[in-house]
Amino acid sequence: MNMMTPEMPKTFTPDVENTRNLRDAFGKFATGVTVVTCASDLGPICITANSFSSISLDPALVMWAIDKSSRRYPFFSMADRFAIHILAAEQEELCDACAKDAFTLGKVEHVENEDDVPLISGCLSRFECTRVACHDAGDHVIIVGKVTRAEVRDGDALAFYAGKFGQFAQ
Repeated sequence: MNMMTPEMPKTFTPDVENTRNLRDAFGKFATGVTVVTCASDLGPICITANSFSSISLDPALVMWAIDKSSRRYPFFSMADRFAIHILAAEQEELCDACAKDAFTLGKVEHVENEDDVPLISGCLSRFECTRVACHDAGDHVIIVGKVTRAEVRDGDALAFYAGKFGQFAQ
């Protein structure tokens, strides 16, 4: 039995039999938390994601990844336009709601931009995007967006580490 201590890490070869070990290892990377939104024929759709990353300043490009087996995948894989919202520390409840229900925005105050993309207020930053590429990546798809409009404010960020929420303070 390989017990984990600071002096003796757990070593394993990732495979389908030990996905929990791999999830735990991935969880050691502290991230901010985002909610990605898009319009659909069924109403506004949202999903939480910590796979967000900036890619390029010129042109302004960002990326995030979605699990192909997610029930939300069809909406986001077809969306030409979407918004990524970087959540503030006080938005944990919104994060939880969006993680549990793709249609949360139907019950939460939001506005829609001229492309009908749902926009959430109170975020630390928001990126309104046009999809420019999708890349197959195992059980996920990486979606690349060109930022067409951005918004930013001061505040503390909602953080996620080892399966728990916290915050990054300024």
